[in-house]
Amino acid sequence: MTSVAVDQNERALVLALRSGDEAAFAHLIDRYGPGLLRVASSYVHNRAVAEEVVQEAWLGVLRSIDRFEGRSSLKTWIFRIAVNVAKTRATREARSIPFSALTDEPAVDPERFTDRRWRNAPTSFDRLEQHDALRCLKATIAGLPAQQERVITLRDVCGLSSTEVCDLLSLTPENQRVLLHRARAKARAALEQLQLDDRALIPVANTLGASSAEGT
Repeated sequence: MTSVAVDQNERALVLALRSGDEAAFAHLIDRYGPGLLRVASSYVHNRAVAEEVVQEAWLGVLRSIDRFEGRSSLKTWIFRIAVNVAKTRATREARSIPFSALTDEPAVDPERFTDRRWRNAPTSFDRLEQHDALRCLKATIAGLPAQQERVITLRDVCGLSSTEVCDLLSLTPENQRVLLHRARAKARAALEQLQLDDRALIPVANTLGASSAEGT
């Protein structure tokens, strides 16, 4: 692990994983599990299959961690494993349909891990306070063409860089920019429409409130 792509903290984390440190692996699940599930869901047809993809990806991480060379960041390496597993599964299923939901439930079954060393699958993922906006974004992203969905998920939900996304999805920088721009434009338009709809409801709510007060 001599590459500059891996910083000192990641080197320590990789060493901990190689030594079988359960807390280190739990940290990875907590940090990257939701993003992996979202990306997997853009390749396969339902949540159950997406969860199986993520489980298989985590198993791949454990099996391959001794061969991690630090040519990319640990995060990119993990996502690459998940994308490869998802592509294989999608090919097997002969279709790729956008995911139907973003959730923050556990995406890994601890019973699946070798010798049951990894028993805890934590769940503590960020929630947005504006639930209407979140639902709107979920629906909008779910309805995007598959590549737009993957790009905006990896960039804006999972926080990967443009270079990392181009590498993972085999895109040119220009193609990645176009896909991201189109996806963001659709998400922005949906949120703007939601805001307009909310504003339109305010006079109605005020009228209903006044009518209720008059009737008391």
